[in-house]
Amino acid sequence: MIKLGFNGNTFLGNRCIDMYNKVGLFSDALKVFDEIAERNVYSWNICLKVFVEIGDIEKARHVFDEMPERDVVSWNSIISVYVSCGFWEKALELFLGMQKYGFRPSGFTFSILISSVECAFVGKQIHCSMMRSGLDFSNVVVGNSLIDMYGKVGVVEYALGVFWSMKEVDVISWNSLISACCKSGLQELAMDMFCWMRYKGYVPDEFTVSTVITACSNMRNLEKGKPILCLCIKMGFFSNTIVSSAAIDYLSKCNRMEDSMQVFDESDVWDSALCNSMISAYARHGLEEKALEIFVLALRENIRPTEFSLSSLLNCTSAFLLLEQGSQVHSFVVKSGFESDSIVSNSLVDMYFRFGLVDSALGIFETMVVKDLIAWNTVILGLTHNGEVVESIGLFKQLISRGLKPDKITFSGVLLACSRSGLLEEGKNIFSLMEENYGVAPKDEHYACVVDMMSRAGELKEAIALMEAIPHPPNALMWESILRACRIYGDQKLVEEVAERMIELKIESSLSCSVMAQVYEHRGRWESLVRVRRFMKLKDEVFDCSWVGFGGNVFAFDTHQTVHHGGEDVYSVIRLLTQEMQDEVYL
Repeated sequence: MIKLGFNGNTFLGNRCIDMYNKVGLFSDALKVFDEIAERNVYSWNICLKVFVEIGDIEKARHVFDEMPERDVVSWNSIISVYVSCGFWEKALELFLGMQKYGFRPSGFTFSILISSVECAFVGKQIHCSMMRSGLDFSNVVVGNSLIDMYGKVGVVEYALGVFWSMKEVDVISWNSLISACCKSGLQELAMDMFCWMRYKGYVPDEFTVSTVITACSNMRNLEKGKPILCLCIKMGFFSNTIVSSAAIDYLSKCNRMEDSMQVFDESDVWDSALCNSMISAYARHGLEEKALEIFVLALRENIRPTEFSLSSLLNCTSAFLLLEQGSQVHSFVVKSGFESDSIVSNSLVDMYFRFGLVDSALGIFETMVVKDLIAWNTVILGLTHNGEVVESIGLFKQLISRGLKPDKITFSGVLLACSRSGLLEEGKNIFSLMEENYGVAPKDEHYACVVDMMSRAGELKEAIALMEAIPHPPNALMWESILRACRIYGDQKLVEEVAERMIELKIESSLSCSVMAQVYEHRGRWESLVRVRRFMKLKDEVFDCSWVGFGGNVFAFDTHQTVHHGGEDVYSVIRLLTQEMQDEVYL
């Protein structure tokens, strides 16, 4: 073309730009654009598309502003680059601007906006705009996009309304609807839609069954999932790692760990999704060493870890493995470039709090680029569990001042902090604001914290009155708070009444049995004492447990435990140390 002098031809130049753009030679595409003598709107659109492809938002906007003439394609391109880069408000501003300048949005315009909607209100506005524009809603692609959008923002009733108003649906329509139900927590409805889909004669694909298996997993319903697994075997879907991953997660959550391992072992192809599910399954069942083993094997297979696999691994290290291993995982996170990821950062913060390294946890929190509500909740709970209750309450106030809306987990952490620090009035004030100011209905854990702080302050009558006012039966934690307070303030009669009441209600608590055993022993009621101790022995209750990591091993010690792995040596050393301490005292 250059030899023949056709490189300046508008039509041929446009074709050449498009060709270079498709094969990824963006610099050559821009050279051809500069050589075209008379550029038309198509030339400018292809040039704009080059910068959209490489995600250069500044140069894309520069080209858009320089365009002598624009069409709908021009507006769609610039809107798409803002959406892909996360500038949703700017994209919405351009969407309104194109209508202001007399350009009617196309179906592609709406599909760009719908794909990134995160708010139900905005989604409904775009839907209304689509209706005003006269867009054909009988189009399957448009309908599917709306169902998917309403599913993401959790407005299932609108997704159902769009689905039933469509003249024609396909498998993708059903998939979008089932997924919308599943994401919104309506697992039973998702199963009903799947059954209706089969009844209507539609053949499910891999995405359909993986979503339905996830619904069964969320319900922890083994029986409902069995026919789906049989269908997967019949249709050969287990060759798809997404289906296998969903099956592993479902079986592990239904306590069928051996079956999860079998699905994993029989998988021909490994990928990050499959390994993530298996690591998470092992971690869920306390098999931390196995989880680490799968992680190492995945690395040897050149499978790059994801934020989910690293998060599961960090949860393992913070559960029962040693700090050295947690530090190694942290180093790997930094080398892999995942330290800025919010999921991984939150897991790191949680891990260090579990190990009691408050400064390390706060250091990571301070360096986080994006601090979402999960991050704030993790730090508030971590500080509370590590005894830094004043700092925890201060962080809660800081969260409120920044305009973030607390949820039930936030209030659990701050009310627990108030309870442990004895700040009764402040705790009461925060509790009263929960539903009134923030729309968070109190749950058992919130009532338990308030009852505990009242009991600690000696307000037993008020605490019991609050328990009676709760719309459902009080849990064991509330009764235990009352019982401890009765013992502290020496109300022996009330101690017996509360303990007997707990046993009558069959509340699962070792404290009530222990208290009654002490009462019976003190009063010489030996038959009653034997009966209570026999009951405790039959239940095989463990009151407390301590564990310590040393020399690459983790040792656990239960209350009243005298025999365990290596127990003879441990207790021999304890006896020697005790004897030495006694000798020191006498000397």
